Amino acid sequence: MVQPTAEITIRTAQEPDMPFIRSLSPVLAERAGLGWHADETVQKFQDAYIAEMMAETTVQNTTLIAEKDGVPAGFIHVREHKDDISWEACGTVPLLAVTEEVQGTGVGRLLIEAAETWAKAQGFRLLHLEVFSANNQAQGFYQKLGFQPETLNMIKPLE
Repeated sequence: MVQPTAEITIRTAQEPDMPFIRSLSPVLAERAGLGWHADETVQKFQDAYIAEMMAETTVQNTTLIAEKDGVPAGFIHVREHKDDISWEACGTVPLLAVTEEVQGTGVGRLLIEAAETWAKAQGFRLLHLEVFSANNQAQGFYQKLGFQPETLNMIKPLE
């Protein structure tokens, strides 16, 4: 799957892309904004979550890499998911990250569009994702692309 747009190309990830994907874990952890958890705990969670999502599975999934001028600039992982309300099979985006250098240049939008194309090809009617509540930048980005809040998880630190 290759889709060129100006100097940005979207392609299917390969095993040699794993170090790049893992290198974006600190960016994802930093954006979480979970002040009631130690930074090390959030980073450990993010590292483990990437490993879990990228592990072999029987669930339909794909990981796509965005390259700008042939250099990896971001990635998205999309997989099958069961909708919490209707229980129908749908797509979900558990991971999306772009390098700081390309934020705001359309790379994330192209990755979401590629995930939508993949999900439609699987016959899914919905595309789901979760975003940390403190990540206002990402929430605004997703809402501009047509995503709407459906449920909200809340937590209270007990001290």
